[in-house]
Amino acid sequence: MTLLDQNIELREFVPSAPTVNITEAAAERLLGMMQERELSDYALRVFVSGGGCSGLQYGMTFDNESREGDAAWEVHGLKVTLDPISARYLTGATISFQQDNMLQGAFKIDNPNAVSSCGCGHSFRSKEDGGADEDEYSGGGCGSCASR
Repeated sequence: MTLLDQNIELREFVPSAPTVNITEAAAERLLGMMQERELSDYALRVFVSGGGCSGLQYGMTFDNESREGDAAWEVHGLKVTLDPISARYLTGATISFQQDNMLQGAFKIDNPNAVSSCGCGHSFRSKEDGGADEDEYSGGGCGSCASR
């Protein structure tokens, strides 16, 4: 039996599975918006930023630049990017699109990492940031939601 001399290179593990799930309806709507704006070679960038009445707020934009550390994947034909800090707060979240009637629709983010959120659904407090107990709801009001 012969031993083979092998060089083994250790690399940081980067998961290939999407961090954020996008429903087919949401992907179709986002792809339609990109087509309306004539944006080719763009991706949906999903992110979290400070602010909102609950401490953190969700954001989405179309972006044609990747940054160091971004996770990138494709779902239902839609390219998606997510920075590593936002990934901490959004892992396992699902973005859906709900058509309320013929004229209106809205994107909704269902985030398992949120322990409380504003009534509008645009801001949240995470478990990681010492949020409220999971059973506690701190509705609050951002002024633009119906929780008042």
